[in-house]
Amino acid sequence: MAYWLFKSEPATWSWEQQVAAGEAGTFWNGVRNHLAKKQLMAMQVGEQGFFYHSNEGKAVVGVVEVIRPYYPDHTDETGRFGMVDVKAVEPMTIPVTLDAIKAEAALKDMVLVNNSRLSVQPVSAEEWALVRAMGGLG
Repeated sequence: MAYWLFKSEPATWSWEQQVAAGEAGTFWNGVRNHLAKKQLMAMQVGEQGFFYHSNEGKAVVGVVEVIRPYYPDHTDETGRFGMVDVKAVEPMTIPVTLDAIKAEAALKDMVLVNNSRLSVQPVSAEEWALVRAMGGLG
């Protein structure tokens, strides 16, 4: 099973809005980077990812699950990009800030630390377990 990180500016789409979408979840659209597109294409139903508030907050605030695999993004006029659907699974008990992630030596190779602009990122199993623990999730 693969793990992921989804970045969103809270003013555009917040964790609270994701939670409000309920079990039906929502589409994760607007990705216009080819590397991020490859990440979306690799996602399988049932895989989980961190929901990360970028710009404001800069913290992992929750966990989402992929509920629909890659399909065309209706907001992309070029037809080159797609999206997946995700639903909220659980909030982090303690938001895990970017500063806290950068301060943890075991996370020095995390994509978030080294390519913070990428909107959809892979997360290793070790990084997944450590960030969950830092956020108070068992």
